[in-house]
Amino acid sequence: MKLSNLDDLHLFVCLVEAGSFTLAAKELGIAKSKLSRRLVSLEKKLGCELLLRTTRKQELTESGRLLFCASKEHIDALTKVEEELSSLLNQPQGKLNILLPLEFFNQIISTLISDFLRRYPKIKLHCQHYSGSVPEFDPKFDLCFVLHEQTLPATNWIAKELLSFPQSIYLSPTMSSKTESKLLQETIIKPEQLSQYDCILEEENQPWHFRNGDKIEQVNVGGKVILSSPEMRLQAAEQGLGLCKLPDYVIRKNLTINQSLQRLSLSNESVAQRLSVLYQSRNLASKTRTFLDYFQSHVGQLL
Repeated sequence: MKLSNLDDLHLFVCLVEAGSFTLAAKELGIAKSKLSRRLVSLEKKLGCELLLRTTRKQELTESGRLLFCASKEHIDALTKVEEELSSLLNQPQGKLNILLPLEFFNQIISTLISDFLRRYPKIKLHCQHYSGSVPEFDPKFDLCFVLHEQTLPATNWIAKELLSFPQSIYLSPTMSSKTESKLLQETIIKPEQLSQYDCILEEENQPWHFRNGDKIEQVNVGGKVILSSPEMRLQAAEQGLGLCKLPDYVIRKNLTINQSLQRLSLSNESVAQRLSVLYQSRNLASKTRTFLDYFQSHVGQLL
């Protein structure tokens, strides 16, 4: 087979897979009459009939079946290479606005961003951070990454959950109250007991949630200090200012403090923290889709 006939082979494979001239012509973006002429031309070059055609159906001849089986894998491989070359020649570009949680794996995220920009130098990345749980939805951002425990509020944005992070309640042995220090001596603690003690909160009047089988139970807690920064909540817990609920990865990142805090054993575990990404439309721009695909393929580094 001469190289000039590769395009005819591609048309033939598409025709067989589509099952009809009408569907194949639509997929290829050419007229049905032109597709028919190209098939006839291919058959003449090969000197054999490839397809038996009637008004109701088409059926491969023995020669056609042999050609299809021998050609499909190679045509698919060439198509993939063509798509990859096109991607290299037409790299996504433009400004990409991303909103990220405060102090969320800053070192890892920074490395991911650096690697991404080296791979896609035509993209300009503008990242901003927010504190607290769920930020206000701002249409100027292409992607918004959100940490949350409960279902996100209704919005026109599309939400896709990426990961979940276990959380625990931590206590410093240096807490001055004898009553609070007794928590460390109890084998199993019921979540409702936590409402009796000072807690370090992320937001005012924010309850803590615990999983009880298939149900989620809410415990209203209070305290003297409210800190939106997880790192500051960690430091406050180490200084004995109250019980603190934190994702376990925050403790693992701070090994020194980890040794001075104790994880409470609860009858019901804390609800996990979830990471979701929000975007405005399923028809993402090339730059946005490229970053999201890249992030998803490397998100395992956060675990």
